[in-house]
This record gives sequence, structure tokens and C-alpha cells, in this order.
Amino acid sequence: MLVALDSPLLVIHGGAGVERADLSADDEVAARLALESALRAGHKELAGGKPALDAVTAAITVLEDAPQFNAGRGAVFNHDGKNELDSSIMDGASHKAGAVAGVHRVKNPILLARAVMEKSRHVMMVGDGAEAFAVENGFRLVDPSYFRTEKRWQQLQRALQEEREAEAKGISLVLPGKAYFGTVGALALDAKGHLAAGTSTGGMTNKRYGRVGDSPIIGAGTWADARCAVSGTGWGEFYIRASAAHEICARVRLSGQSIARASEGVINDDIPKAGGDGGAIALASDGTWSMPFNTEGMYRGWIGSDGVPHVDVFRTPAPRNTR
Repeated sequence: MLVALDSPLLVIHGGAGVERADLSADDEVAARLALESALRAGHKELAGGKPALDAVTAAITVLEDAPQFNAGRGAVFNHDGKNELDSSIMDGASHKAGAVAGVHRVKNPILLARAVMEKSRHVMMVGDGAEAFAVENGFRLVDPSYFRTEKRWQQLQRALQEEREAEAKGISLVLPGKAYFGTVGALALDAKGHLAAGTSTGGMTNKRYGRVGDSPIIGAGTWADARCAVSGTGWGEFYIRASAAHEICARVRLSGQSIARASEGVINDDIPKAGGDGGAIALASDGTWSMPFNTEGMYRGWIGSDGVPHVDVFRTPAPRNTR
């Protein structure tokens, strides 16, 4: 998809890997409403003349608060039954960036990532250190139970069962089921033509050893420069190896590729060839944007200067029962 619109413009995703068989009608309605709320929140900032960073932050905060997505309140559980949250944000005009990884008690990791960018000399903070920095900067930590949802807990139980069954057969289970899908992200183009990008995730179901994926890594899951902004969602290890977000923008900047060609090439060609899958949203400073994905569905949406939110989940409408 390639669309050109006047700024301001906001593009968001709520994660690739959505499958019709796993999504009830009620769940789809709830997800769509949450996406629309995130778009309106971000658009309000842009319509008020605020910078792209404010729109990205506002939109992702709404998505982190919505239990339908693998970020914030709806984050997946790791192997030990805990939620580990990662997030990053980047300002295209200044190239400033901030990120956090492996936090357990920060209600909105995107806000802490922005604080790292704006209130420290660093780009990334992790774990206990990131939470100490949060407290020092006025964040109120929440009890870990805040992030628990029964749906995510049951996903972990199924993943653990798959793991036990595989081990009993002497099989090394690389990834249980759809463990690596999820993540939320937002890109914005403001009235001054500046871009920003942000991404937030709960990571991978049943992850161990402090595993960190692409979402908090600048250049892998998040990137923004003067001409291009990207937020990814998918199998993070492959996005890291490809420096996927930066690679898309490098093709725009250095090779003169359109945002559609560059993003399709990385997400639907390079990543699958390497063995991964997923999706991304990509936005150019000329107002063109693209949303490539190679799974059955990806929560996604956009809103332009008219303030009308547009959201979608699957590539094509679900088939109707004509009987």
C-alpha cells in the first residue's frame, strides 16, 4: 500500500501475526476501537500544532493501556511468569533516541523511553536501573499484577505445555506456537514536516534469560530520520540481524527508493528469506506510507489532517457465510 496525504499524519500498528481463527468478533471490535482511540489521541496532538514526538507518545500510551495488544497492560509472560517490557522512541529531526528494556513495573514504557532520551545522556537503560531512573524522574511504579491478563496467562500455559511435550520427545523447540508476535508502534509526520517513531512490546511468550528483541533497539525495531520513519513487529531476532528499520530508511535515503518499495523489500523479501516473518509501518516525509506484512493479519491504522481514523486487521475481508 502506498498513500500520499498532506501532513499532519499518524500511522500506527498493534502487531502482526493476527489470525482469524484466534480472533473472536468481540475481540476484533475491541481491538479496532482501541486503534481508533490511539489514532484520535495522536491526532489531537498534531492538530494542536504539537511535534511528531508528542503524537507518537500519545498514541502508543493508549495502545499500552489496551489489553488487546502485546504491550503494557496486555503484555505476554516470560518463562518465569513475569512481564518484561521493552520500548523505544526516536526523533527524526534531531536523531535523538531513548529506549528501555526488561522493565517490570513501568505502566507506560514509551514514556520512560522518552524520558531516557530527554533527561539522560544515554540511549538505552535496562531492568532495575531503568526503573530506578524512572523513580528519580517522578514515575510511579505499578504492581506487576497490573499487567496480567488471563488471555496472556493461558498463552504461557500452552507454550509451557508445548515445551514439555517437545522435551519428552527429545525435540528442541525453537519457538512455541506464535510466541514472537505482538508489539505496538506509531509514526507521525507533523505540520513542520518532522518525523518521529516509537515502538513498545511485551516481547516473546515464554522467553528466557533476559531475552530482548528488536523493539527497543534503535535501527532494528525503531528508526526515524529526516526522510523516513519505521516501526516493526515480528520475529525480533531477524529484525535485529537485518537492522530492519534502519535498512528501510537507508534504501529511501541512499538509493532513492519509494517508501513502499523499500519497506516491502525488507519486510516481505529479506526477512522471510532469512527465516523470519512479521510486518512494519513506514512513513516518508512526503506523506507517503506503507504497511507491509506477511502474516494473515496485522492490526494497523492511520489518520490524516481530516481527523477521520481508518483501521484494518486482515489483508482481505473475511469470507461471508452465504448459506
